[in-house]
Amino acid sequence: MTTVPGQIRVATRKSLLALTQSGLVAESLGNAELLGVDTYDEPGDKERFVRAVESAVLNGRAEVAVHSAKDLPGVMTSGLEIAAVPAREDARDAWIGSGDSLADVPQGARVGTVSLRRRAQLLAVRPDLVPVELRGNVDTRIGKLRAGEVDAIVLAMAGLRRLGREDEVSFTFGLDEMTPAAGQGSLVVQTRTGGAESTGAPAIDDDASNRELRAERAAVVGLEADCSSPVGIHARHQGDVLVMDGFIGLADGSEWLRDQVQGDPSRPEELGGELARRLKQAGGADILARAQEQLPGLDV
Repeated sequence: MTTVPGQIRVATRKSLLALTQSGLVAESLGNAELLGVDTYDEPGDKERFVRAVESAVLNGRAEVAVHSAKDLPGVMTSGLEIAAVPAREDARDAWIGSGDSLADVPQGARVGTVSLRRRAQLLAVRPDLVPVELRGNVDTRIGKLRAGEVDAIVLAMAGLRRLGREDEVSFTFGLDEMTPAAGQGSLVVQTRTGGAESTGAPAIDDDASNRELRAERAAVVGLEADCSSPVGIHARHQGDVLVMDGFIGLADGSEWLRDQVQGDPSRPEELGGELARRLKQAGGADILARAQEQLPGLDV
């Protein structure tokens, strides 16, 4: 691939969803091209493929990296910064398969997911459901559903929308049923520290989406959780207030906590920190410690 002088190179994973999402960013930036990075993904190890994309920016092969925000660790890699958070897509989780609502799902339905967060919330409401480990990209998972390996799957609505697959969805979960992962629905445009302006990335930042992500990341850091923890954190603007929902639970659905806080949108990190403190003080720290002993899932 030949680079035009002055062209911005956008580092991305090579999956269809990653290329689609990064393509949206490249189009918004204007003079940009995609640089696919080999990530050698391993089950349960999101940080490994995030670091591979980040390294392309750190070593100068690219000026910009694009990530699904929920994959990005709470502590930023040294030498890098978040340059922009484009407007957020639908953050909810979606059910594909039998049933028009969670209450309508047949007894004992096999649900394909390796996400501890999703398992915990599904089993908290429907302990009869049978989680089945199911990995792969969106097409692979839908293919396994169609082949009868499972009765349903749960995926992020944002990814399905970006891939034009929203017609596959049977229903979406309410936030009181399934609190999304921190950052779900959001993209992060990452640059070298101090290099954001030269890429033009700040021009595509959405202020509200940026504040929501900052609040969510602060809560994750406060909980000392990671992207595979059975933790849901979601912030949203309601008028002039920022509302945050939080969930912590065991993967078998036997113990869980929910809480909600709201406050000044101009102080998102403080609000995220407050939610984390409340959850921990209510017993969430103990639940999370026990949950972390379980095998981590990969929340896709």
